[in-house]
Amino acid sequence: MNTTAIAMQVLREFMYYRRRYPELRRHGSETAEIRQVLQVQIPRIKSFIDAGATIEFVLPAFPAKSPNPDKILGVLPDMAEKISIIFLNQVCQRIRLFYPPGATIRICSDGRVFGDLVRISDDNISAYRDTLQCLMDETGITHVSLFNLEDVPAFSACANDHARLRTHLIERYAQPLEVIRTSLMRSEGGVLLYRAITRFLFEDGLTPDYRGSRTALQNDTKTRACGVIQRSWAWGDLLADLFPQAIRLSIHPQAASSIKMGIHMMPSRDDWLTPWHGVAVNTGDHFVLMKRSEVIALGGKLASINGRPSHYLMPPESAASRTHQPGRLAS
Repeated sequence: MNTTAIAMQVLREFMYYRRRYPELRRHGSETAEIRQVLQVQIPRIKSFIDAGATIEFVLPAFPAKSPNPDKILGVLPDMAEKISIIFLNQVCQRIRLFYPPGATIRICSDGRVFGDLVRISDDNISAYRDTLQCLMDETGITHVSLFNLEDVPAFSACANDHARLRTHLIERYAQPLEVIRTSLMRSEGGVLLYRAITRFLFEDGLTPDYRGSRTALQNDTKTRACGVIQRSWAWGDLLADLFPQAIRLSIHPQAASSIKMGIHMMPSRDDWLTPWHGVAVNTGDHFVLMKRSEVIALGGKLASINGRPSHYLMPPESAASRTHQPGRLAS
């Protein structure tokens, strides 16, 4: 098998789970999109294969649990994270079957990057990170690793000062907010990203103890959304400096022409939903990702493992219609 064919097979492992902009599907065929993805990604993957090197992927993800209990089970990783991490590890294992040097995925946790903007405490971010690492150790994850803002070598002098870490990131890598806003409004993809982050922040802010108006919260989240995107892009630029050859994965839908490739880690009807904004639901023959309030409304039953809430149980007929089925890579 030549190196291009191997690169195609590697990409195929991810394309089945690709996150696409549902709002942009009307603009063209999936075949045309796939052609664009191949043009961007194949040369980058092939460069590792030509060198006989382990293929490196980076995935900014797994920040911390949403602060809204209507969406999640608690502040610590649960079955949703476990299934997602196992999935990522299995993708790397499958690649090793036909490309012996294999692949690794570095999860670059972005919770510390924008925790203050999404109203999640640094203590909860640390607890989430530490529990996620324990989960990975206990599950025998060998091809996936964690990397956090405090692990950046240039920031080592203030690794324990989380506010200072964020300041360093902004000062060295962030663009001004005005530039971010202008950039977002220039493309339909940018507008969709802004709307999605605003929606997440709005939903996260509607906690049981919120006493303000929905209008006030909406206005507040619009401002914070730009800040979240500013820091996310800054984090991405920092990671590009640290890992310049790595293939970029994302938990958000991405344009076919983007250097990033969005992926689902669990079946879901929502192209924007993530394990830290939802719960794992066992339908009897597989797990799907949903918001906790939706599961409860459909009669889901809470399941615990070792005394801690883990996931929900629900009959297949209740969840099947709510599951997103990812597209396949065309032959």
